[in-house]
Amino acid sequence: MSANIIQPNSTPLQRVDVDTVTLDIIENAMANARNEMDAVLIRTAMSPGIREQGDAFPMIANHEGKMVVGQFGSFITGFTQSYEGTIEDGDIFLTNDPYMCDGAVSHLPDWLVLVPIFKDGRLINWAAMFGHMSDVGGKVPGSLPTDAQTIYEEGIRIPPVKIYKKGELNEDVLDLILHNVRMPRWNKSDFNAIVASCRTAGRRCVELANRFGDDIFTSALGMMLDRNFIAMREIIRAVVPEEKRSFEDYICDDGAGLGPYTIRCTMWREGDKAIFDFEGTDPQAPSSVNFYLNEEMFKMFFGAFTINLFDPSILFNDGFYDLVEVNIPQGSILKPNFPAALSCRTHLLGRIFDVMGGLLGQGTPDAMSGAGFSDSPHFMYSGYDDNNEWFQLFQIGFGGIPGRPVGDGPDGHSLWPGFTNVPNEFVEAYFPLRIETYETITDSGGAGLHRGGNGIRVGYRLLADGEISIHDDRWLTYPWGVNGGDPGQRSRKELVKANGERRMLPSKCDHVKVENGDLVIFDTWGGGGWGNPLERDPKAVASDVLKGLVSVEGAKRYGIVLDAKGQIDDSATAALRQDLGSTRDSSVLFSRGGTIEEIKARCQDETGLPAPAMPVWKSGIGGVA
Repeated sequence: MSANIIQPNSTPLQRVDVDTVTLDIIENAMANARNEMDAVLIRTAMSPGIREQGDAFPMIANHEGKMVVGQFGSFITGFTQSYEGTIEDGDIFLTNDPYMCDGAVSHLPDWLVLVPIFKDGRLINWAAMFGHMSDVGGKVPGSLPTDAQTIYEEGIRIPPVKIYKKGELNEDVLDLILHNVRMPRWNKSDFNAIVASCRTAGRRCVELANRFGDDIFTSALGMMLDRNFIAMREIIRAVVPEEKRSFEDYICDDGAGLGPYTIRCTMWREGDKAIFDFEGTDPQAPSSVNFYLNEEMFKMFFGAFTINLFDPSILFNDGFYDLVEVNIPQGSILKPNFPAALSCRTHLLGRIFDVMGGLLGQGTPDAMSGAGFSDSPHFMYSGYDDNNEWFQLFQIGFGGIPGRPVGDGPDGHSLWPGFTNVPNEFVEAYFPLRIETYETITDSGGAGLHRGGNGIRVGYRLLADGEISIHDDRWLTYPWGVNGGDPGQRSRKELVKANGERRMLPSKCDHVKVENGDLVIFDTWGGGGWGNPLERDPKAVASDVLKGLVSVEGAKRYGIVLDAKGQIDDSATAALRQDLGSTRDSSVLFSRGGTIEEIKARCQDETGLPAPAMPVWKSGIGGVA
């Protein structure tokens, strides 16, 4: 069955010609409407994750459900095909269950709001947004348990529900949902902010339709999709080869002592169509690192990656989707069988970008980048403060962007370009902790002609008893360098007790008991380097040393010797570069820091943590480890 869209006005929308000036005006107005959605959200949400960091993703679609502006692609068609009910003017829908929206959202903390936009009795657009809620119940504060084995342990599951019916809020349903979360005030505020954001988009769409006429407005949206199709067709012809090309990368472990897990993808082109086949990707994990990867979402990832690389002026939308075919094996770690746990899917989600970079870069090495900060590591801290009031902190960490063909990778950046860091003053004002360290980690970026960006060290001094959770990756495998560049430094987490006792923490852990005065050292990883570091301008290396981005000892990775005053020792530098150059193979395309077997053999000595055990699956692709 499919949804029954009630449209009192049965006159069909007509496709008409639109002049280029009008088209550009509407295109820019839609982009502005998308930006206004973000502005409304951050001004009205309450949780730091959304209000301060912007962990929410808006989208505006045409009347057919195709995204014309946004970020994560459209999921409207899947919703309308699976929802068995009516859709009317004033209705608003809410869901968070990945298994009931075909992966449109990929774990329960992401609440997805969908709003049909009507004008004069006809559906002319859709607006949607999902935002990460700080808590949706479940077995741990923050609702991201590392050891969950089923989705039932991760929080309240909300099927697609009509939370507003003809403009009236279904308060009983919302109250029932909020009754199951630890921060109901935050959740309600964030929910209202998302609704307000989508309604803002609705007003802007109606205004444009009133200004230009319904047919011109909707035709312009169709032309925006056509523009994207034509541009992406040319990009696909240029960058996707007809011969098959494969690449694989890993997430280090599953939080349950097993790993690494392999993500493998093969890419090729048939005519104008790019095909991506994830055959060879490992079966699903027994814990919550599985990622329910919606095929449409992967198309969005591919489109965003290639457009930003080859022609950032193109307004990104869903117009090119028919040019991409995606196969993800059922029962794999990228499409697990229900009711597999999904709460820690962020590691695989981010690693998909490294896989795409490796696939596309093999054909155009000069245009590729190294592996970067392909994750959104989480730090969570909860308990009761001195006033016996519950507090719950959720923060996303930043790391090093890889070296690029055009220059060095930025230091301390987010995986998602729109995310911003939460000011330390805000965190200290609202939570019982003190930020004692917030700095780039010297030498953590991979050495190269273009240096990988450095990771970030944050030192959290905890001022109340409670517990913490940590979600991160790249503690075992390295963020690889390319074209002779070195890998970046791995991540690291340490708990320093108030009595001086030190303890290494795994990258994925929950229920870590902490006390007033304890210090958590949270190190993220650096980006891989680009190109032979021995070819880097010595003055650039000396400048990095002066800025604290590279140490005097680290400068020797570039073959640069500095004296006590930080000046380049020309003769010693020439000798060192000649010596290093005689043994260095600068033709290596991907520098991974060794094979998986070699890395695991060194793991305990290098990280202070035991190497994970290799997963062994039951028979069949969906058999868990």
